[in-house]
Amino acid sequence: MSWDHFPWTVTLCTALWLVAWWSLARGRRAVWWVLAGWVPVAVFIGGLWWSLGRPPLRTLGETRLWYAAILPLCGCFLEWRRGLGWSQVYCTGVAALFLWITWLHPESHDKSLMPALQSPWFVPHVVVYLVAYAFLTAASLAGLRGWWREFRGLDSCAELQAGDEMAWTGFSFLTLGLIFGAIWAKEAWGHYWTWDPKETWAFLTWAAYLSYIHIRSAHGQSRQLAFGFLSLSSVVLLLCWFGVNYMPSAMQSVHTYTR
Repeated sequence: MSWDHFPWTVTLCTALWLVAWWSLARGRRAVWWVLAGWVPVAVFIGGLWWSLGRPPLRTLGETRLWYAAILPLCGCFLEWRRGLGWSQVYCTGVAALFLWITWLHPESHDKSLMPALQSPWFVPHVVVYLVAYAFLTAASLAGLRGWWREFRGLDSCAELQAGDEMAWTGFSFLTLGLIFGAIWAKEAWGHYWTWDPKETWAFLTWAAYLSYIHIRSAHGQSRQLAFGFLSLSSVVLLLCWFGVNYMPSAMQSVHTYTR
């Protein structure tokens, strides 16, 4: 498996997810179509791992692959837990967008790993973070939909419950990611925490969602505040994931492995 096969993967996933959207528009369940579209991404990740001889988690493009594989599962989870069919449309839509971005903006993918990445903590640390990002994206999508329903005077209780559940789950994985990263940093560089730019933004992301949990416990009746905070917290998450790499301080970051 190589990146030459990636256009076929993107095309097949998109086609299957379009069928899923069509099924949902006709009032039918689409879980199996969503999962069918998930399979090519999972197979491509596994094949790429085999061909590279290393976990495909080093570049931003490779992390987008994992994110696009995890996010549709979050949509299926929401449909199973809450019966929210729209979550599958939103989650597969964002996943397809990230796949197309990866296809249209290719990166240099080689087999090398710098010594710091040759650690047993590399895969669990990055994968746990990507799972957190996927769940928190689902929470943000629920927040945006809930805010829109509130604006139109419609009931948004289901969206609020979905946002809470996704935020709590994502925050738990985010906390695990911080812990795994600290242990890995201690083994690699001798310090648990150095206020590296990426570490700082990871902490800010964690603090943003902790603030959301606090707001929900202190102001549980204010749905618009909850939905707005969920949406704004996702901006901090995106800055942590992508934005840091374009900041001047990233030149001193040990987390910028692709330079």
